[in-house]
Amino acid sequence: MTSKPLRSRPLDLLYFAFFAIHIPNTLLVDLQALYPSHLLPGSIANLPKLYVNLSSDPLIGGAMGYFGLPDDYVWFKSFLLLEAFFQLPVFVLGLRGLWKGSRSIYLLLLIYGASTTTTLLPCLAVLFSTPITSADTIAAKAVSVTSEQRLLLLSSYIPFLIIPLVMTVDMAFRLHHLAQAAAATEKQIKSR
Repeated sequence: MTSKPLRSRPLDLLYFAFFAIHIPNTLLVDLQALYPSHLLPGSIANLPKLYVNLSSDPLIGGAMGYFGLPDDYVWFKSFLLLEAFFQLPVFVLGLRGLWKGSRSIYLLLLIYGASTTTTLLPCLAVLFSTPITSADTIAAKAVSVTSEQRLLLLSSYIPFLIIPLVMTVDMAFRLHHLAQAAAATEKQIKSR
């Protein structure tokens, strides 16, 4: 455990804020593609529709069945299952571990960061390959975005690539330093 407060650990504070922001987005938007629709109040059920109307996000729109055939986004729904059953618990455990300054959370955050970075790459590939059209020519149910929507989508997806990538590298270095310290201590004990 570290005695330094969270605000004096800038990267930990960034990760903490990232997890805290990610939880409501995960529960209220991303995972709605997995929830039985009859269990959601109307105001919450409309959040993905509002988001997709604003952004034309082909991933959330596809997973929710707004674009294309439901089977077209099975691969993305598998990422949503990963988000529900692995990432969401990591957000909660990460918040707790970062708050307390626990080193025991480093390995889990390394795994989370590597997994998330890997799953974000195909999502960004979809965003970059989605055709750009003007707002006047976007037809209902067509999967295309305006230049402004692509910029909005990239500005919302890229931080979810960069922060986990930074987390992966940071946690790998932290674990490496801990392993080196443990090896040095073990060597010192054996030399006595």
